[in-house]
Amino acid sequence: MSRFLNTQNYLNNLAENSYKAIDEGVYGNTKYDYNSHEPINLKKSILSCPHAPLITEIKFASPSKGKIVATGTNAPIDIASNMVSSGAIGLSVVTQPYLFNGSPEYIGMIRKTVAVPLLMKDIIVSEVQIDSAKRMGADCILLIKSIFDNNLTEGSIEKFADYANKKGMQVIFEVHKDYEFIEILGSLAVTRQNLIGINNRDLNDLNVDIATTKNLLQKIDKKRHIVISESGISKTEEIKELKKAGADAFLIGTSIMGSSDIATKVSELYLSL
Repeated sequence: MSRFLNTQNYLNNLAENSYKAIDEGVYGNTKYDYNSHEPINLKKSILSCPHAPLITEIKFASPSKGKIVATGTNAPIDIASNMVSSGAIGLSVVTQPYLFNGSPEYIGMIRKTVAVPLLMKDIIVSEVQIDSAKRMGADCILLIKSIFDNNLTEGSIEKFADYANKKGMQVIFEVHKDYEFIEILGSLAVTRQNLIGINNRDLNDLNVDIATTKNLLQKIDKKRHIVISESGISKTEEIKELKKAGADAFLIGTSIMGSSDIATKVSELYLSL
């Protein structure tokens, strides 16, 4: 039975999928235990990158595109290795099983293979998922402000961020609209550099417009914080435009995963700056 009355709302569907995965024990995998893993600093990796700081995303399907690429026993490891050797400074690993064909286990598989920061990319609604991220070897998690604003989680965004930080993981606060950006900026300590993701995809209708990042940065002072532009990026010209607008890093998934040559695509985008 649905936890939410309006299951036609896409945000509700995303949260519902996470609760379903939690109930089915998806995040209880004990095959890996990286609780003693020394977290790798994503902020430092972004700031020290000599070219375009790419956080490339490993995802095998999406609600908007359906199946992107086939999964295989070693697919996550092979793709991760290719991405990192071609310039990716971090990896976003989609762990949501429904709609995205992801798994928390992919992080554990990849953790043994690469020495770059790993972001657990999921619709986080519970501390259960944060515990899983730590156990699988993630260095960072994503918290989507609209999910919290719509009361679809088991705690506040501040509570979850603090919980993750105490486990040694960094947090990307994801926003899409101007008021979300303003509210996040107002809630963050001005003395710290935080990671803020601007999603060019509207999670209410899945429409993508990379002008979202440019518009928000032109209207609102990001202060000292590090902004990651997410979704819809596929060309070197777009990275240059977003960098000029004030974006510090770029999270890119579908255009890379859907490429016939992942390594070449990553290298091309990495060398755009």
